[in-house]
Amino acid sequence: MIPLSWYLTLAAAVFCVGLYGVLARKNAVAILMGIELMLNAVNINLVAFWHYLTPTLASGQMFAIIVFTVAAAEAAVGLALIISIYRRRNTVVAEEIDLMKW
Repeated sequence: MIPLSWYLTLAAAVFCVGLYGVLARKNAVAILMGIELMLNAVNINLVAFWHYLTPTLASGQMFAIIVFTVAAAEAAVGLALIISIYRRRNTVVAEEIDLMKW
């Protein structure tokens, strides 16, 4: 049986890669991919804690399904916004997207 600490280490590594992708990238699509990695790290934690604490209840799996649903909605809305901005500005660089400024 794999110890809980291995799952937590994997989740921390995936979260750190996602955080690096969000903070270091200028491309809006790469930023969305980093956010997706961070949400997947959360799912790893939810399922790992579910497996080790209460495997008879399905609460951890239900929370993971909710996070998957939120991630899918975030990806759909985020990509729709990026496509709309690209059509208007011809760029997806996050620093050049200043539609809300005067």
